[in-house]
Amino acid sequence: MRTVRTPVVLFDLDDTLFAHRRSVELGLHAHRATLGAAIAAAEPDVEFTRWNNLEERHYHRYLSGEIDFHEQRRARARGFLEPHGVMLDDEAALAWFDAYLLQYERSWSRHEDVDDCLAALADRRLGIITNGEVPFQTAKLHAIGLEGAFEHFVASGAVGVAKPDARIFEHACGLFEVAPAQAAYIGDRLHTDAIGAARAGLLGVWLDRPGIATAEQRAEADAAGVPVIRSLEELPALLA
Repeated sequence: MRTVRTPVVLFDLDDTLFAHRRSVELGLHAHRATLGAAIAAAEPDVEFTRWNNLEERHYHRYLSGEIDFHEQRRARARGFLEPHGVMLDDEAALAWFDAYLLQYERSWSRHEDVDDCLAALADRRLGIITNGEVPFQTAKLHAIGLEGAFEHFVASGAVGVAKPDARIFEHACGLFEVAPAQAAYIGDRLHTDAIGAARAGLLGVWLDRPGIATAEQRAEADAAGVPVIRSLEELPALLA
């Protein structure tokens, strides 16, 4: 693997530093346990997959500007409960989501490979680019003990554009007063994070922790100049 030294290293937050998927799974199952026997007894893996699919669909509708932040939450609550015969009005849907959110927040943690990676990059300037609203995303950073580790925190809710739009990457580089070619961006999504960053002129790095990259995806990453790593432990050597 080639090495590229960049003075600025930028990270995605959810499922790169912050263990979002793990927290969602724990939080959802804890919330399901409070929802009555039929829902609590449903197959956990099936329900978790359904919830993830609803998040993917409706959160990206929010990021694209199709719906607002609260509507994506209502849509996810309704979509999860309707197959169980439960219909919710707007107020009840948000209340249901808020109850889930409490369980999700109790499960917040960071990935185990984060600390050593950040320590090894102590001589670099570090930042975050995340899709989401500033208060919610910074609360995650505070909860996992990383609030003071980054020079700049960029969230799409404040910038007005979301990854993979090149403008959010360019905005972050502007805050550091560096050209995009002087920055690397690491994230768990091939297109939204790594290829999006590469198209904006940064070194995009795809963090494929579960090792699910297909041959086609690896070829696509290679064509975009995107290295693929399995752990943040590999990142310092890549950026040596």
